[in-house]
Amino acid sequence: MRLKTGNLLSGLGIPLSIFDFCSLCYLQAAYDMGDVSGKVVVITGAAGALGSVTGKMFFDRGARMALIDKHADVLLNEWQSNEQVLCQEADLTLASSVEISVNRILERFGRIDALINIAGGFTMGPLIHDTAEKTWDDMLAMNAKSVFLMTRAVIPIMRVRKKGSVINVSAKTALKGGAGIAPYVISKSVVIKLTECLSEENREEGINVNCVLPSIIDTPANRKDMPDADFSRWVSPEAIADVFLFLVSEESRAVHGASIPVYGLS
Repeated sequence: MRLKTGNLLSGLGIPLSIFDFCSLCYLQAAYDMGDVSGKVVVITGAAGALGSVTGKMFFDRGARMALIDKHADVLLNEWQSNEQVLCQEADLTLASSVEISVNRILERFGRIDALINIAGGFTMGPLIHDTAEKTWDDMLAMNAKSVFLMTRAVIPIMRVRKKGSVINVSAKTALKGGAGIAPYVISKSVVIKLTECLSEENREEGINVNCVLPSIIDTPANRKDMPDADFSRWVSPEAIADVFLFLVSEESRAVHGASIPVYGLS
């Protein structure tokens, strides 16, 4: 989309100086940065705090979206009347469920330009020697297997067109071990290495694969769990979504296999 400011000023009889022209060029460049208009963007975990903000931001920028979550009713309440948005319920830890979702997206839109893997989970746990096998399996499935299955299903589609963007969500916590959170830390560290492997395998095929590492995200749930924290130091969902926009846009074409810190002030 092109800004019409220059035409508007001329129409009002306001002379457009060289300074004004340069300012308008700067504004146009800022507007175009992160342009995703017309792109088909798949967002998992789309009903959550970060996913919902991301969906609205991409929609406002003209993207066509396939939104996936285990709580499809939330998505339908928001988007069901919009022809540019496909809402689906899926269990991303099951290959069959992922395959069904991806096939429906292709039936609706014919292609996939970008995949943003937000779906995941977090739980505090006991020390490793007291950790239940189910806790371990659940964290690996929600945070790592879901990314593996979604990318496994979508990457071949992108390789045919030799173009696409994949963004995975890891976490700042994944960079260092900690007590009582081993399954989470390990599952999110898998996402970083999976991102690097995917990038090495697909960068020559026109596909950019990167991940972001948020710190504590400023969500209602986190505020409830940590009421005494300084919320102003946390990173907002909007700030993270801005990074997503950049990574899906043409401006990120040279970025491959990166783990991008998005920490706010925390």
